[in-house]
Amino acid sequence: MTGEQSLILVILIATVAMFLWGRWRHDMVAAGALLACVLFGLIAPAEAFAGFGHPAVITVACVLVLSRGLQTSGAVDALARVVLPARAGPTLAIAALTVVGAVLSAFMNNVGALALLMPVAIQIASRQDMPPGRVLMPLAFGSILGGMTTLIGTPPNLIVSGFRSQTGAGTFSMFDFTPVGLAVAATGVAFVALIGWRLVPVRRQSGTEGFDAGAYLTEARVPEGSKAAGMTLHAIEQLIEEADAQVVGLVRNEVRMTAPNPRRIVRPGDILVIEAEAEALASVLSNLGLTLEEAKHADKQEGGEARGEDATARPDDKENQNEAADDIVLMEFAVLPASPLAGHSASDILLRTRYGINLLAVSRQGARTVARLRTLKIRPGDLLLMQGPSETLGEFAADSGCVPLAERELRIPDKRKAIAAGGIMAASVGGAAFGLLPAAISFAAGVLASMALRTVPPRAVYEAVDWPVIVLLAALIPVAGAMEATGTADLIARFLLESVAQGHAIIALALVLVVTMTLSDLMNNAATAAVMCPIAIGTANALGVNADAFLMAVAIGASCAFLTPIGHQNNTLILGPGGFRFGDYWRLGLPVEIIVFAVSIPMLLVVWPL
Repeated sequence: MTGEQSLILVILIATVAMFLWGRWRHDMVAAGALLACVLFGLIAPAEAFAGFGHPAVITVACVLVLSRGLQTSGAVDALARVVLPARAGPTLAIAALTVVGAVLSAFMNNVGALALLMPVAIQIASRQDMPPGRVLMPLAFGSILGGMTTLIGTPPNLIVSGFRSQTGAGTFSMFDFTPVGLAVAATGVAFVALIGWRLVPVRRQSGTEGFDAGAYLTEARVPEGSKAAGMTLHAIEQLIEEADAQVVGLVRNEVRMTAPNPRRIVRPGDILVIEAEAEALASVLSNLGLTLEEAKHADKQEGGEARGEDATARPDDKENQNEAADDIVLMEFAVLPASPLAGHSASDILLRTRYGINLLAVSRQGARTVARLRTLKIRPGDLLLMQGPSETLGEFAADSGCVPLAERELRIPDKRKAIAAGGIMAASVGGAAFGLLPAAISFAAGVLASMALRTVPPRAVYEAVDWPVIVLLAALIPVAGAMEATGTADLIARFLLESVAQGHAIIALALVLVVTMTLSDLMNNAATAAVMCPIAIGTANALGVNADAFLMAVAIGASCAFLTPIGHQNNTLILGPGGFRFGDYWRLGLPVEIIVFAVSIPMLLVVWPL
């Protein structure tokens, strides 16, 4: 063993140990490993940051941005409504939800797919009178399994593809992962959805809603061509009943009816006064094709009174309108007893002209008002759902004596943007799948189109990128290159072959898969792929067999983090809402990993023969 090999092994062992310890973030550990390699002369300073321009890194970043467009436009919500059964037993409901999660995660970031469907999962659990964890864990596992079926489904696949190009064989194409990945995912999803969910421990719900905000009173306008137009109020209430929402009033020609006849037919231009939880608003709006009244008319004058100094207080509002629109968030505020808002309405305090923000809904426990939203007198203890730029909302909170409670992910559906976002993603996938453009170029073009069509606002593009993951990948790619250049990967491969596999290719393939699965349960899956790819290539070269099978084993293994809540972000996301403990995951995760191993090894040998 040479001095360089000893150095890179020490750095690698220290890096893996730091990943497992979890004291510092993964990107910090990866950056430390990169700098250590540079300081010890294992990587030339000029090549230290070459990983940031690697196609795999660019593709990961672009896929995250395109996923944000699908999320915020409401495209995925529309798909979920079409696919998920309205009324079904627990097995069918969980199966449908898990399949949708797996399909979505094949073409978008699987963390994003889980985040989109988590509210649906919690609703299903409530409807079936089940602990939420018994729905959330199958959904999380299904979204992880679905990610292994395409090139863009999960970062490890992109990393594996990048390492293949370094061998001179070129990158994997969009659907090279599909034959093995689909077989594994289909078997795993079938087990989880039909049988495995019963293995999930029954735990008390913890933190699903964060706090009890109560039902909000919201005004939603019925536009031309919406589903609600022409329906009776009774039919509308039946449609939104599953979301625990109800119509409590109707406004027509500026006249509010507090107890409208259920047989009254809704017309375009009517305003429905809806009482619903904040999490259910997006579903109600999307189901009926409604638009939030206050958000719809944000550009109109606040009231009929003279606006005086307030009307000219912000002369640059129009110049900054587009810029501010890119930073629009929804946030809940509690009105304190001494708040100057008490006794005043949104019109009185000129929310739009003074702050450029909108009052979308009000929650008042134990009381129902007959006033219009814009004229409703605010009281101490009210909860306000506000929309506007995050900095402006902070300024409003400081001025008005309100306490910010939570930022809400309310996706207001936009049919045109949803179609555009879906079209952009399809075009980007098609360009890469059919070899018209390299994957990084195809998805970068998709990001540019998303910015131009504003399916993802330009300022939100950088917020959509998970920068710790990008730094992690960019830092570890040169480190992995140093492992290969110094011959360390070949050294590890020979050790595995001589001491364990003893020259048998199939045993070596199984060993690579098991080691990768084990590491992925304990550390970031992208880091696992970056560490294992050089070892897999070295093992295949030492045996004189096809390296593709070993790289695919790494891709499968890196996506199989089912035993712990720390191996994959999806597992971490459901930890609180499901009320899980650290040791709860293996009960379902271990059978899933056994199934993955049993299916993937023969499939790898058939699809990628040694």
